[in-house]
Amino acid sequence: MPTLQWLTRDEDVTAADAVTYKLLEEVPELGAGDPDTGNMLIQGDNLEALKALLPFYAGRVRCVFIDPPYNTRSAFEHYDDNLEHSKWLALMYPRLALLRDFLSTNGSIWITLDDHEVHYAKVILDEIFGRKNFVASIAWQKVFAKKNKAMISGSHDHMLVYCRDVSKWERNLLPRNDDQMAAFGNKDNDERGPWQSVAYSVQSEDSERRLAYRYNIKLPSGREVGPPAGRHWNGLPDRTEALRADNRLWFGQDGDRLPRLKVFLSEVQTGVVPDTWWDHKSSGSNQDSKKEQVALFPEEEPFGTPKPEELIRRVMSIASNPQDLIMDSFLGSGTTAAVAQKMGRQYIGIEYGEHARTYCQPRLRKVTEGEQGGISKTVEWRGGSGFRFYRLGPSVFDDQGQIREDIEFETLAAHIWFSELEAPWNAGARNGTVLGANDKTALALLYNGVLRDRSVNGGNVLTRSTLRIIREDLPAGFDGTLTVYGERCILSDATLERENIIFKQTPYDVKARA
Repeated sequence: MPTLQWLTRDEDVTAADAVTYKLLEEVPELGAGDPDTGNMLIQGDNLEALKALLPFYAGRVRCVFIDPPYNTRSAFEHYDDNLEHSKWLALMYPRLALLRDFLSTNGSIWITLDDHEVHYAKVILDEIFGRKNFVASIAWQKVFAKKNKAMISGSHDHMLVYCRDVSKWERNLLPRNDDQMAAFGNKDNDERGPWQSVAYSVQSEDSERRLAYRYNIKLPSGREVGPPAGRHWNGLPDRTEALRADNRLWFGQDGDRLPRLKVFLSEVQTGVVPDTWWDHKSSGSNQDSKKEQVALFPEEEPFGTPKPEELIRRVMSIASNPQDLIMDSFLGSGTTAAVAQKMGRQYIGIEYGEHARTYCQPRLRKVTEGEQGGISKTVEWRGGSGFRFYRLGPSVFDDQGQIREDIEFETLAAHIWFSELEAPWNAGARNGTVLGANDKTALALLYNGVLRDRSVNGGNVLTRSTLRIIREDLPAGFDGTLTVYGERCILSDATLERENIIFKQTPYDVKARA
């Protein structure tokens, strides 16, 4: 497959690997509402934050929505968007590579861009996600007023959609809007409810086998009619009579119109298939988003490129269900998190700038308190839920690759589990020293006093005694391979082989970079 080349490509495609794991430090006073909802607002570099989150959330995110810098050579208050093209690619490639790892097998990523970089982004997304996992390029009508001084007045942004696995991606239908519902009526008071009519004739090709479909139908008025020129009826006479007997043909109020087939609302799909043209009426516009910001913070200068809540609602309606996890690593003004909270989704929002604290946090606090802007009335939002606020802390590993002394057991366990199995750790599966097990393998960690009063020294050395404790923590009847992480092992190689144990020494065998 062709790949895109730029000045620093070789370093950029592996940049995520070079980022060390950092701790996330909660700032409790900046949280709001229920702290146990799972919602997270993180201030810090999104590449470092994504790497810190990976051991815990890889494969668990149902929908990623990002609105990254467009590289438009214009200066925004909150972003330096004047990036050289190669620097923009260097910014995006490692972040997109990490975001792919967060997606569940039935998950998708939605990326808004304009003409400056969208075509280059499509090429690197094809490389990262695979061309077969490309879903659509959506045109969103961000403005509806014409710019008379422009050569061609630009009206839309692009939204690229990719899924993690095209064979497993699940999308939802969109609810019918008022205009679509208005097409259904019940002019004849049919007990089966609202219906709309479609033509009972179809375009005809010149062939002998279609002659049988060209016949006269007697209308209720008594007049006989044949199909229009170049068309034939959508059924043989027997089908037509059966439909007529079942009151499924409509001949107009006066009974003198060409027959039309009645399609009942109760018999069609509950929603409509999304398409690639999203107009401002159905998805909001830049004007709507600025009004939303002014209503929230009348004294604040609005963001330069905000997205309206209705646009994000449409994305989440298609790509997720209640309680699914949503991620936005370019959170900006906080719209994705606000909409996710109002729609009953969990979210992780990451924003680098100080406005993570001065704008996003107050906005989400208002959401928790029940603010009524944006989509609140549409989704009947009355407040509730909540979030925790985090900042990036120190690295899990120091400059020499050693584990920092203040790292807690659960943090190290999550990193070890992910480096071994490339999957997030479920802390609920832990039993004492054993982090998890299946029929064939088990993983145990001796670290930071995990054995508590069972050992004066905290039990970080693999001995006959600590091995016995580990065996007690294993599922009954386990006879697979046991991998043990610890500071030291005094068991002989012969014993390890006989007991089917793989010993790995901390910190040296713990991958500082995965």
